[in-house]
Amino acid sequence: MSTIEKALAKQKQVQQEQPKETQEANLVQPHKQAIVAETQPSKPKEKITLNGERLTERGFIYSPDSTHHIQEEFRHIKRKLLNNAFGLAAKTLNHGNLIMVTSSSPNEGKTYIAINLALSIALEQDKTVLLVDADVLRPSLHRELEFESKKGLLEYLLAEVPSISDIIYSTNIDNLKLIPAGKPHHLTNELLASERMAQLAKELAERYPDRIVIFDCPPILGVTETPVLSDLVGQAIVVVEESKTKTDDVKRAVSQLNEDMAIGLVMNKTIRSKKDVYGYYGYGYGKSHQ
Repeated sequence: MSTIEKALAKQKQVQQEQPKETQEANLVQPHKQAIVAETQPSKPKEKITLNGERLTERGFIYSPDSTHHIQEEFRHIKRKLLNNAFGLAAKTLNHGNLIMVTSSSPNEGKTYIAINLALSIALEQDKTVLLVDADVLRPSLHRELEFESKKGLLEYLLAEVPSISDIIYSTNIDNLKLIPAGKPHHLTNELLASERMAQLAKELAERYPDRIVIFDCPPILGVTETPVLSDLVGQAIVVVEESKTKTDDVKRAVSQLNEDMAIGLVMNKTIRSKKDVYGYYGYGYGKSHQ
């Protein structure tokens, strides 16, 4: 082969190889980029860190070694709830692992009870608990636990976040997760009674069947959505403030709840400087406990 022929052959080879390399670059590189886009994890949510010392000072159960006098009382309460959620009674309840905590009227200490109940259950070795601030009219979970308000239940109900996992926050307590109320909205009442709320409750009950979910709900009297929420859960705790709540108000409030759920009453005394749980009574199904 002459020198000219060799030069032509080499040029032809370069021309053939160059488009192939370019084509591979055009085909493979976007594919690699697509894989990166699909597999790259979304930015992890910030963990909510609770101040154990502050919680203990303010009357909350934070540590299994706590000698707080209310710890034994909450053990008594949670045993009944756990039995209804996972024991023989679970077969007779719809979503027995979903529990609403409410009261007949505002300022009876329901959020305090909801938090301590969640903390007590979180101390169980084989149980996890999700605490949901469903009192979207007067959200207080972030204030009581002293963390900055974040996206939560209302953003999910407004479909501003696509997945429930986007609003479930881990905490520095291994078995405790939180869903904050989220930002205020003028349709808060309607959102609580929406189909999306019903779907949320169903998914939480069925997707996490071994988890207790506690909803801190609005008071019953004067809020039509709270009785609607009682249709979505299997158990309810109605908080009664000692020496203040009227018996007739309690009866009127309980009569508005789903008669097929398990309902318990917790007597609570709320004083700004000190909070005490005095007892737990009247646990039963439907309205039989009245």
